[in-house]
Amino acid sequence: MNVFGVDIGGSGIKGAPVDLERGALTEERYKLLTPQPATPSDVAGRVAEVVAHFGWTGPIGVTFPGVVTGSTIRTAANVDTSWIGTDAGALIGEAVGGLPVTVLNDADAAGLAEMTFGAGRGRTGTVIMLTLGTGIGSAVFTDGRLVPNTELGHLELKGHDAEKRASSKAREDEQLTWEHWAGKRLLKYLAHVEMLFSPELFILGGGVSRKADKFLPYLDGIRAEIVPAELRNDAGIVGAAMAASATPPARRAAR
Repeated sequence: MNVFGVDIGGSGIKGAPVDLERGALTEERYKLLTPQPATPSDVAGRVAEVVAHFGWTGPIGVTFPGVVTGSTIRTAANVDTSWIGTDAGALIGEAVGGLPVTVLNDADAAGLAEMTFGAGRGRTGTVIMLTLGTGIGSAVFTDGRLVPNTELGHLELKGHDAEKRASSKAREDEQLTWEHWAGKRLLKYLAHVEMLFSPELFILGGGVSRKADKFLPYLDGIRAEIVPAELRNDAGIVGAAMAASATPPARRAAR
């Protein structure tokens, strides 16, 4: 069964059809830059462009970098704050010509994909997926069940939101070496999260996961196992498609 997934990020919007039996993209993903400012109407327009690129006409799953309840946006740290209070499902549904749309938090989507098809497959206990990108997203699982909208990237670290110091963007913006970023910034953040949740496993995702060999060696002293995401930067797309498939037709937003 193929379902379409779109992953909205602070820097890029990407999507593709997904084979839900294999948890894999059926075509090469199509990516556009996130408009700046990332207002609801402009982002919805980019999502529509991604969908139109494939001529897709069925249900669509869409991730969002913030807290999502139902299909309403509650926080928007890395996109325009005018998203807050917006019914993203209705807005994007209208932009894509009335196709049914399911919206969920981006890290939750990536976590669902990794727990089903990737590094978390078959794992029990507490598993925490962290997406390291423009910000830091989080997905917390207990015996395979998701605790949605955890937003652990906004824990305080050195007087700042953790994602302002330990995200992949922070490493790039401050031109930090892999050793400094991972061995000081990311390590302190993981230690703080571990103190709060005592997970058995950390899964580190986002675009930086494809360079795991450059930073994993510096993450000494964490008791939990630490592994890179297996689906890499496709996890959000796969998880979005999974969410769309799991949503009953009556609950999908469409216009």
